[in-house]
Amino acid sequence: MNYEFDRFLRFAELSQWIDDIADASPHLVTVETYGTSYEGRPLRLLAITDTTTGSAETKPAHWVDASIHAVELTATVAACRLVSWLVEGHAAGDERIAAALATRTFYVVPRVNPDGAEWALADRPRFRRSSTRPWPRDDRRWPGLYAEDIDGDGRILEMRIADEHGSWMPHPDDARVLVPVPLDGAPPGVPTYRVYSEGLIEDFDGFTVPRPRPPEGLDLNRNFPAGWGRTVPGSGDHPLSEPEIDALVRAIAARPNICGYNAFHTAGGFLLRPSSTRPDSQLPPDDIWVWKQLAERGTELTGYPAYSVFEDLTWDHDETQSGAADDWVYEHLGVYSWTTEFWDLVHAATGERIGTNFWFVGPTDEQVVAALRWVDSQPAPADPRDASFVDWYPFDHPQLGPVELGGWNDLRSWVNPPPHRLRAEVEGHAEFALAQALAAPCLELAHVRVERLGASRTADDGAAADVWRIVVGVLNSGWLPTEVTALARRDTIVLPVEVELVGVEAAAVLDGPARRELGQLAGAVSARFEQGGGGSPERALATFTVRAAAGTEVTIEARHQRAGRRATTIRLSP
Repeated sequence: MNYEFDRFLRFAELSQWIDDIADASPHLVTVETYGTSYEGRPLRLLAITDTTTGSAETKPAHWVDASIHAVELTATVAACRLVSWLVEGHAAGDERIAAALATRTFYVVPRVNPDGAEWALADRPRFRRSSTRPWPRDDRRWPGLYAEDIDGDGRILEMRIADEHGSWMPHPDDARVLVPVPLDGAPPGVPTYRVYSEGLIEDFDGFTVPRPRPPEGLDLNRNFPAGWGRTVPGSGDHPLSEPEIDALVRAIAARPNICGYNAFHTAGGFLLRPSSTRPDSQLPPDDIWVWKQLAERGTELTGYPAYSVFEDLTWDHDETQSGAADDWVYEHLGVYSWTTEFWDLVHAATGERIGTNFWFVGPTDEQVVAALRWVDSQPAPADPRDASFVDWYPFDHPQLGPVELGGWNDLRSWVNPPPHRLRAEVEGHAEFALAQALAAPCLELAHVRVERLGASRTADDGAAADVWRIVVGVLNSGWLPTEVTALARRDTIVLPVEVELVGVEAAAVLDGPARRELGQLAGAVSARFEQGGGGSPERALATFTVRAAAGTEVTIEARHQRAGRRATTIRLSP
């Protein structure tokens, strides 16, 4: 199917797109199902690498997953664009992409939460934070307002009711925009309104309009094992209680070659890094320094500023958001992780970043007016459901009587960009993924030397043989060290580099086992932390003494969980 990354795909379309790109490039893209969602949809993972140079698991890898939150649909667009960009670039002969796919793997999950996204994209949408599973109770609706499309136009807008005691009033510069009534009240003659989400009221008492949490109260990005706690809204019954997260964690843990991680979300227009629960002073300083270097590159390539979740985006440091994916990846696996929050409507409208208070107090009145003027200046969408803002229109509400529907269509304004801006918004993030992948440690067999030491006889039949010394030099050519982070080094998360002789029986290796451990290897970045000039910590040497007939072929294999595998075959000859 033809997809220009200018609209959101329903599940069937997304599945077709995945199948098509894999069928068109079988040497680059493989697809597997790694689990099943709550409603029974397959959870799909793409591995992108040049299989002519090795299978996916033999190379250091970068992982991207998207759309864990139901309405954050731009994330799926970005994940699909990354896959397409890699495949198209390889076909076009882009040297950087060709080099990356020859030596690295990209794992991409375009939609972690297909059930919630399908609700959001339905003809009569339902918006939930994440999963469609009722939690913490059953699916009973408690008294109050539940957002839904009550007039059947495929949108969930706002609903306003004129009320002299209302908390909202028109902005003086644009009456379509409603802003909070100031301290001294609305000016004389200015109407005030009560404002709700479009929806219906369960067990309406004729006076109050509570806003309970919907029965589907889960937040899948609070269900990861790192720092999990019941006090965090939406965290689930226990870590990994949700099938989508249990499957995702198992898929990641089954791939120890992952060296970098990026979760795609919306909105805010920034790059977020751990920790969500601790200050930087409690993290290894080497890791903070490396994160800041990666952040500089990320900002350069995407235009997005980078922040620490705890230091910059936590309103109350006594109430942290634990159980998040990026914290789990860093704390449990020792891998640098990022959460990308796509789209900043205020920046699109004004050129100014919305700031880190956006999630807590929202935009300023002036920013909202500027955003609406920007929306007015954009091309009208072909589908009315894609309109970012809808002028207020009357509607006879079955419970509240005469109301007006309209205002912001959040799904296509504040939460996601309008369709014509989707591709441009996500484009630079493929470059950042490439940069992170190329920063990963990468093992090389950089030096092999064979020397005949003399003649010998085999122990079993007395046949003539020679004794040889095989010297193997292994190098990490990547920017990051083989263990990736200082935390992984401190907690001994990663196994050491190994070198093994294959094709010579163990008994023929005279000076020890055929497999040797060489420890961890530094990366280019490690020079920053060396005092007094460093030596060669990115290199290691292994020496084997073997007995074998001249002409014997021996395969040398170097391997590491994260830095990949390299092998070469030599013939023993003087």
